[in-house]
Amino acid sequence: MKHYCYLIVGGGLTGDAAARGIRELDTEGSIGMISKESDPPYARPSLSKGLWKGRPIGKIWRNTRELGVELHLERTVTDLDPEWKYLRDDAGGEYTYDKLLLATGGSPIRLPFGDDNIIYYRDFQDYHRLRAATERGEHFLVIGGGFIGSEIAAALTMIGKKVVMVFPEESIGANIYPSDLSYFLNDFYRQKGVEIVSGDAVAGLEQTGDRSIVRTRAGRSFEVDGVVAGIGIRPNVELAQRAGLQVDNGIVVNEHLLTSTLDIFAAGDVAKFYHSALGKGVRVEHEDNALRMGKLAGHNMAGAGESYTHVPMFYSDLFELGYEAVGELNSKLETIADWQEPFKKGVVYYLGEGRVRGVLLWNVSDCLPEARALLSAPGPFRAADLIGRLSNEDQQVTSMVLMGTNK
Repeated sequence: MKHYCYLIVGGGLTGDAAARGIRELDTEGSIGMISKESDPPYARPSLSKGLWKGRPIGKIWRNTRELGVELHLERTVTDLDPEWKYLRDDAGGEYTYDKLLLATGGSPIRLPFGDDNIIYYRDFQDYHRLRAATERGEHFLVIGGGFIGSEIAAALTMIGKKVVMVFPEESIGANIYPSDLSYFLNDFYRQKGVEIVSGDAVAGLEQTGDRSIVRTRAGRSFEVDGVVAGIGIRPNVELAQRAGLQVDNGIVVNEHLLTSTLDIFAAGDVAKFYHSALGKGVRVEHEDNALRMGKLAGHNMAGAGESYTHVPMFYSDLFELGYEAVGELNSKLETIADWQEPFKKGVVYYLGEGRVRGVLLWNVSDCLPEARALLSAPGPFRAADLIGRLSNEDQQVTSMVLMGTNK
């Protein structure tokens, strides 16, 4: 049986950041990490971004072992006893701890067909599978028009592949962007060569040799060399539930990232925390939150007692377009768009009850501090209060205001 001062369940960016946070305060305490992945921690965003643009694979590794962390890879924790501070994994490994971090992340939502013929794009092995498929095939189908689906479709197109996107919404990112920006992305992707099949859904898949025949509910059929799905994840809360921790669409934590059980912390995609600017409990499935929350969890495991008040940002790359954002991007909220160049450069504000709930910086840089401050401002805000507020005053601004609820 292995004993660690600090035991981390999860081998992603959050777990690595926690180990680094621990080492900033405790250079000697033993650290163990249990991960279901076969690879040590790496920069996950590179899987849908940098690696398709020529970033060397060697640059993605976090070199966690150099921190003195003992890695237990390809292991899934099956049992957790908080009273005895005891864990057991699916290979029979047994562990005890002084402090425990649950950074178990999430698992891709899967379709009831297709089995392993669909790549549910999530980890480094999925990247290897898709990259190998692109070396022998030219036609690919992407299921989903959200965050991962839009990035993967762009990445495959940029390396010269023919791509079909299928999603049930009417436009790319329909749940995130204002409707006119979302419909613009449909046209933008089509101009890049992507075939957009909106308002439809994949209903079945048949495998014939190395080719997949995909059928949609509307009766369309596509024969492709690979199928990739990005239709969201579910937080991995089963271990926490069995151990009696409080769970509510994630593992509930307090401001110190402690769960409902003494000496057990949670962080990253799986943790539901109080968002200081939005004033409610949320989960955030993005890199900035994983890194900042993981580091603070590590500090607190080592005795710091810090509060997590960070307002996480997230970002995406869609061909030459890119954005940074904070807060809640929900297309059902009232939106105010301030374009320097319509749909190419500008800021979109998301309002609820007169307060700014989210800010989308579309091809606009160096405005994150101001955007974060707006989330905490009491308001009430009107269009006149926001137009030009985060724009570059040295450029001529063409503002287009969109108000009301986007259906």
